[in-house]
Amino acid sequence: MNPPSNTAPVELQPPPLDVVIMAAGKGTRMKSRLPKVLHRLAGRALLQHVTDTAAGLNARSCVVITGHGAPEVEAKIGHLALGYTGFSMKCVRQEPQLGTGHAVQQAVPVLADDGVVVVLSGDVPLIAADTLRALIEACAGQSLALLTIEFADPTGYGRIVRSGAGWAGDDIVGSVENAAPVVAIVEQKDATEAQRQIREVYSGIMAVPARLLKGWLAQLDNRNAQGEYYLTDVVKFAVADGVPVLAHCIDDPLQVAGINSPQQLAELEREYQARLARSLMEQGVRLADPARLDVRGNLRCGQDVDIDVNCIFEGAVQLGDGVRVGAHCVIANATIAAGAVIHPFTHIDGEKAGVQVGEGALVGPFARLRPGAQLGAGVHIGNFVEVKNSTLAAGAKANHLAYLGDATVGERVNYGAGSITANYDGANKHRTVIEADVHIGSNCVLVAPVTIGAGGTVGGGSTITKDTPPGALSVARGKQLSIAGWARPVKKA
Repeated sequence: MNPPSNTAPVELQPPPLDVVIMAAGKGTRMKSRLPKVLHRLAGRALLQHVTDTAAGLNARSCVVITGHGAPEVEAKIGHLALGYTGFSMKCVRQEPQLGTGHAVQQAVPVLADDGVVVVLSGDVPLIAADTLRALIEACAGQSLALLTIEFADPTGYGRIVRSGAGWAGDDIVGSVENAAPVVAIVEQKDATEAQRQIREVYSGIMAVPARLLKGWLAQLDNRNAQGEYYLTDVVKFAVADGVPVLAHCIDDPLQVAGINSPQQLAELEREYQARLARSLMEQGVRLADPARLDVRGNLRCGQDVDIDVNCIFEGAVQLGDGVRVGAHCVIANATIAAGAVIHPFTHIDGEKAGVQVGEGALVGPFARLRPGAQLGAGVHIGNFVEVKNSTLAAGAKANHLAYLGDATVGERVNYGAGSITANYDGANKHRTVIEADVHIGSNCVLVAPVTIGAGGTVGGGSTITKDTPPGALSVARGKQLSIAGWARPVKKA
């Protein structure tokens, strides 16, 4: 009897993953000069949705097949690649476009033999990473795994033909229910009437060992109704080689919905937003009307958040506990602390610098916060006030018709209606410092660089060009002159 071994079993590492994204189509029905995959859904290009998902799979590489509008698509890929780490991106061109099989053939020279290839479509934006992981697991580095779905009306899709009990020959055989092996995918134009009754269809997404895929791609021909090289023909080659062909069938049509027209894009946008709205409400967010919400980025909400109708959130937005957002607001790349109120028609756009709104602050209505605006606790920014690259300390107020650009504003400052910081001299920006407890009167111009000393007051209508001392009243305006008995001019007869 052999003694027990102390050696732990060796876990086999899964093969590397390479993602191929087909993005060469013209998208004629979009009726647009913009390549189809660059049209936007929820604020991101269709293609970006797919590359973001691919990056989340811990893939080794991503190969994007371009064709129509290749320079624009490749420029977008170059920009996206800057945001991914540990994930190489390459582009290959398909010219001319001779079908899906011909498209993937273009990727063969840049695919290593040791990997598993996942084939995606650049116009199918909402495929989920978890779904793809399940598909890759089904492939297991050995099989051809197809992502399928059942439609009540499968018109236009390639049908999944399974073996086993059922009709014979070229007719429908097998079913999802009996999990019979897949023997073919038959395209709509090549299907018999019986095969067109099949409701299980191919989504356009597959996972397959690269070494097998390369051999099958080399065997493709275009002897079919459309005269194209079908990627789906690899199924019959796999069957002929005795390689298992497995179907991973899902029941979520949103994940495999493709975009071919403006109508489909709009419909998918509303489906996406409706699903996201339901998710927010499940987290406790109160939406005045879930059908009138648009999230075009990443929105995170604390407890007891209220969002009124027709609000748009872009980029990265975080709403703290108890935040209230009024109707018709646009908020992009901003962090809004607990208890803050954003009144209707406010526009907040942080771009790269971001915007910070402090706890309990009040903003709007009709206010504009631009990149670099940082509001402390309890700050008030009122109607038609614009703030850019400025910091306002706790309790500061600018309630009406004012501009604060490149300014540092101290605690409890009251900034008058119609006042502005003149921060630009035609060539360079300069900073204005308004120290704590300053009162700026109405219709003042603070010509930067300038410092208004703590506790000081600037009289209404003043143009301040020099630093003012703390606690002083500073007035810089023309002396009032009244002329008694002055007569207005009249028109000549």
